[in-house]
Amino acid sequence: MADEERVERALEGGPTPHDEEGRRLLAAGGALRPGFQRSPARVERTREAMLREFSRAQNPQAARADAGSHDGRDEPEIHRAEVELPGGGQLVVTDIETITPERLEKTADRIAEILQSKEGDRQS
Repeated sequence: MADEERVERALEGGPTPHDEEGRRLLAAGGALRPGFQRSPARVERTREAMLREFSRAQNPQAARADAGSHDGRDEPEIHRAEVELPGGGQLVVTDIETITPERLEKTADRIAEILQSKEGDRQS
């Protein structure tokens, strides 16, 4: 009887018996006792989440006829400008920001420089 009480206390988290028979009893008792216990609250939360997702899948929201319009995210205005490059080329610049004449001239000059530098490479 005393051995049984020691094994029961050991299974509940008490001191482990040191004798061979006590260890065997403890191992056998531990094998029979489930090592993992499910939390009822967690099981209930999981069940509720599954039912919520099932309900969503069965009853999808209706698409609005005006979806994506007048929602404060209007299409930005696209600015476009064209300029002739030296040597007969044409540069088209587009941007959502206003294209000023200074910015257009600076971009055209930079593109002309790039084209001239590449043209020089081909002739060498």
